[in-house]
Amino acid sequence: MPFGIEAIDGRLGAGGLRAGALHEATARTGSLADDAATTLFLAGIAAREAAGTGGPVLWVSCRCDLYAPGLAQAGLPSASVIHAQPRDDAALLAVIEDAVRDGTPAAIVAEASKVSMVATRRLQLVAAEADMPVLLLRRRRGLNEDPFAEPSAAWTRWRIGTASSERLDVAGVGRGRWLVELARQRGGEGFSLIVEGSDETGRLAVPAGLGHRAAETVGTARFAAA
Repeated sequence: MPFGIEAIDGRLGAGGLRAGALHEATARTGSLADDAATTLFLAGIAAREAAGTGGPVLWVSCRCDLYAPGLAQAGLPSASVIHAQPRDDAALLAVIEDAVRDGTPAAIVAEASKVSMVATRRLQLVAAEADMPVLLLRRRRGLNEDPFAEPSAAWTRWRIGTASSERLDVAGVGRGRWLVELARQRGGEGFSLIVEGSDETGRLAVPAGLGHRAAETVGTARFAAA
């Protein structure tokens, strides 16, 4: 699943995200803005996969705070999303496994605050067997708690945060920018760069002012690959 950005795809071992795998993302901070950016980052990935395969996206969450117009702006209109709201994280993991084995979704996005290493191994195995991407949004259980402090079998782990948007010549707000950090990938290095957030097709972009130097401008990731 390529991002279509050489600064990202060229640094991923598969030339993009591995389709049959578990991928995790978490907000860089406990702010609502970073949480929203992380949600839209995963929504964009799922939107691109859904557009390519023609299948729906299953969004699994124990919460009921998704903003449908926001997902649509990232390429996921309501007609393309099936929502599931299990009672807790244990039931959430069971829903994911059942949906992967069923094979209907093009991709699965799930939100969970506590997932064990054993559970991530199971999700990675079923995702690989079905060749279906499972995108897990790891939510914070406390303001200063880092979800990535817990080990995981995920193929990649991402930290997403907001960055200052481009200044416009007229009054208004420019396209949102995100600081995207690959904290871990199997068999590869981590990195970080600034991108423009998902558009209505789910695609990211490198800010014109940064160009191909975006990754070098921000620097390498703080966490080496495992």
